[in-house]
Amino acid sequence: MSVTLVLFILQLFASTFASPSFLNLTAISATNGESTLECWQLSDQFTMSSQAGTAGTAIKQLGNVTNATYTILPAKFDGGAHRAPAVQYVAFLSGLAHVTLPNSTHEAWIHGGKRGLILVADTAAVSVKGHITVYPSDQETVALQIPTAGGQVPSHRVLYEGACRDCDLQL
Repeated sequence: MSVTLVLFILQLFASTFASPSFLNLTAISATNGESTLECWQLSDQFTMSSQAGTAGTAIKQLGNVTNATYTILPAKFDGGAHRAPAVQYVAFLSGLAHVTLPNSTHEAWIHGGKRGLILVADTAAVSVKGHITVYPSDQETVALQIPTAGGQVPSHRVLYEGACRDCDLQL
């Protein structure tokens, strides 16, 4: 076996173990009409991409989605109390979001970037009051809102009540 092939196999082996197995994210959901914050682990594992340009990297399919929206929120914007307009992923690309709940002491601080993906599922069908989101940064916050097709909540397991801790986000 050539040295080049051995190095390639070792690199592939190392990158496989350096990648997370599952995607954990903070979810805003609801129980008994009250919005909740939970740390979720999405059910399907990461797989290895075979697509040109990303071959050999870890990928995670998020399911069928519809009508993604690019949103620019001004510095210090107060989104107020609201329910999710649809079950949706929100990917914070930059900035900072602070999520609180009207009837709970739980809160989530979501920093834009690689750990900025959350799922929001406290729609009017399941939550009476929703959640409160403010964007306290001195800079604008940029987010992608990505509704799931048909309002489907992705298959998951709840790891614990409350927002995910940094150590559980794995990325």
